[in-house]
Amino acid sequence: MQPHDFWQDILPPKSFDPARGHADFYPATFADGRQICLPIRPLSDGRHALASLIVNQASFAVVDALAEDLAGRLSPLRPEIVVGLPTLGLTLASAVAQKLGHRRYVPLGTSRKFWYSDALSVPLSSITTPDQQKRLYVDPRMLPLLTERRVAVVDDVISSGTSIRAALSLLQTCGVEPVVVGAAMLQSDRWHKALGEEGPHWPERVRGSLETPLLARGEDGLWYGPAAASGSPPNG
Repeated sequence: MQPHDFWQDILPPKSFDPARGHADFYPATFADGRQICLPIRPLSDGRHALASLIVNQASFAVVDALAEDLAGRLSPLRPEIVVGLPTLGLTLASAVAQKLGHRRYVPLGTSRKFWYSDALSVPLSSITTPDQQKRLYVDPRMLPLLTERRVAVVDDVISSGTSIRAALSLLQTCGVEPVVVGAAMLQSDRWHKALGEEGPHWPERVRGSLETPLLARGEDGLWYGPAAASGSPPNG
């Protein structure tokens, strides 16, 4: 696949076997079996890799499918307002809010407007931009939309858990405790520890449309999930 071909199509169930070795992409799978081919990004150790999702580069059909699925997962928690994380999470949060029948959503931001308060901000870092020191802000004018409401926090991908933890900390400053956290993709399970440190109940409140594992390079040079990391495909 060419780099610009990723995230453009929803494939039928069983198009690819996730347990087999993968060279360039990993087939992430919805609960109903449909699949999306995601590019594999090797980590700095050269032995591990992650499947990547950049939702604002996805086709409208893929964004719609992710939003529809995630809204269905959040709906049982009866969220009254959706809070979106910058930057890529805003695309998804807006679509999810619409799928839930909401008129609007609350976007958090990293750009400080002159009417913002530093007291309503927290430090923010990201696995994709680890060297950029930012702050996460909530617009003070949005606080009435959050107070005493059932809040859902939405991001595009949860990987290390750092961004979600920052959002939870910021909302706590505002006196808000979300009822659920949602993402298009849960990237490995490394986020469990970070969210668990924020509170033991948080990992249980997370919902994701797709779940992708930490991949390991096999002896054959292909990438495998935990069940087949030796480099020998199951039943192969």
